[in-house]
Amino acid sequence: MRIVKYPHPTLRYKSKPLLRVDSELKKMIHQMLDLMYANEGIGLAANQVDLPYRVIVMNIKSDQNAKEEEHAFINPVIVQRKGRMEEKEEGCLSLPEISAPVKRPQKIVLNAYNLAGQEVTWELEGLHARVVQHECDHLDGILFIDRLSPANLLAVKQALHDMEAAFSGERQRGIIPDDQLIAARLSELETART
Repeated sequence: MRIVKYPHPTLRYKSKPLLRVDSELKKMIHQMLDLMYANEGIGLAANQVDLPYRVIVMNIKSDQNAKEEEHAFINPVIVQRKGRMEEKEEGCLSLPEISAPVKRPQKIVLNAYNLAGQEVTWELEGLHARVVQHECDHLDGILFIDRLSPANLLAVKQALHDMEAAFSGERQRGIIPDDQLIAARLSELETART
């Protein structure tokens, strides 16, 4: 398992809900958490690791010893956004070394399943709410750069161009498969679990 970088097609893929929580899914989630910690992240969505599932993990302390902050949300749905809009700096493990201010509601209500397969409802605010909104966007194929003001997007344009060129080079060297092979693989994974 590895983190895919912009502009990998899976990052624009709308993830599908899972039908069950089983040992294989739990193993994937633990691998996602390990990868998030290894990259000093505070959140990670399944499509960032090239999986087409509606799963996110987070730990706002980015500390695997802070288990009280470690969360996995399966089939998350933001059922309510509330509070005032806040503009804060965001970054992304799939867009390394790029950060910019993004406006998001300060509070949300989230409905999801936990690792035990139980439906839970969370009221989140502050950084917790921001991370979940960022990761849920990923599940819908939306990146934080899609939410930037024109001026802020212009400020990161060269970095995005550099990432696109690097991606193209990896494709030409056969490191990253073409879009058809990626789509076929995602479809096969979906058939098995959704």
